[in-house]
Amino acid sequence: MVSERSLEVLRVIVQDYVASREPVGSKSIVERHSFGVSAATIRNDMALLEEEQLIAAPHTSSGRVPTDKGYRLFVDHLAEARPLSAAQRTAIETFLGQSVDVDDVLSRTVRLLSQLTNQVALVQYPSVARSRIRHIELVSLAPHRLLSVLITDSGAVEQRVIELPEELGDTEIAEIRGAINGAAAGLSLIDAAARLRELPEHLTDRTRTLVAPVAGALLDQIAANRQDKLVMAGAANLARTETDFPGSITPVLEAIEEQVVLLRLFDEMALDQHGVAVSIGRENPVVGLTETSVMSSTYSSGSDVARVGLLGPLRMDYSGNMAAVRAVARYLSRLLGD
Repeated sequence: MVSERSLEVLRVIVQDYVASREPVGSKSIVERHSFGVSAATIRNDMALLEEEQLIAAPHTSSGRVPTDKGYRLFVDHLAEARPLSAAQRTAIETFLGQSVDVDDVLSRTVRLLSQLTNQVALVQYPSVARSRIRHIELVSLAPHRLLSVLITDSGAVEQRVIELPEELGDTEIAEIRGAINGAAAGLSLIDAAARLRELPEHLTDRTRTLVAPVAGALLDQIAANRQDKLVMAGAANLARTETDFPGSITPVLEAIEEQVVLLRLFDEMALDQHGVAVSIGRENPVVGLTETSVMSSTYSSGSDVARVGLLGPLRMDYSGNMAAVRAVARYLSRLLGD
């Protein structure tokens, strides 16, 4: 069993190592922290932590650094809840509040989060597959060309130009718009796609001729947007911490390019009582990410729930980064919910 003092020693080892990147010894702990005991007593505590595989010596005569297991214990029980500063909260609200649409919101989110934390920031698009169609608008661009605007309840707006076999007037465009919205509005994209496939069969010959090319283009539009995807920023931050990766940083860079793999990892991460999930080192099943930590929280957008998070080296400011991820996720939910 690890004593309360030993756990406190682990906490300061994590904090000092994260701050300095230097292995932490008993002498520096006594000098920097008020334990009220001798360096020999601290060495005994560190020996116990090492037996429990919570810290390790990177070199024979060095201080100690946290292991994956040590970081895990720190995150689960020892990390101090650290709220964002007033300036950080204002920065989030001001920068994200200037967004003009969902694409802009998510692009701004990862840029801001990477700047706040100096890590790689990731945000998952709301899954269009689980969204419902709010409205489909058709706008005439030319006699044989329409712009279709697909709007979902998650706030996503998707546009596509449709080439038509014949010229359409305003009355005919309104007729097509009414038929398509009558069939698809309020349905999930999966159900809407099924209804749009069937729609031409239930129309008169003339209306079917008008609706069929538009319905077909909308089906392509829906199919193209049913896959989950990520927005990412801050990969340059990994290069600045390259010394935190004992082997090579290349496998990490290769891994973060695999969006499907990262999305699967997000889905497998269970949130803690504070609404944040953290996967540390060898807990990451993804090849290339065993020397990294990944954390995420969820945000809601309409009927969908998606993830926002960070990826970085094991040596990171867990308390501050968890607070930033949680705050950004909450603000995203308020912003996109509105």
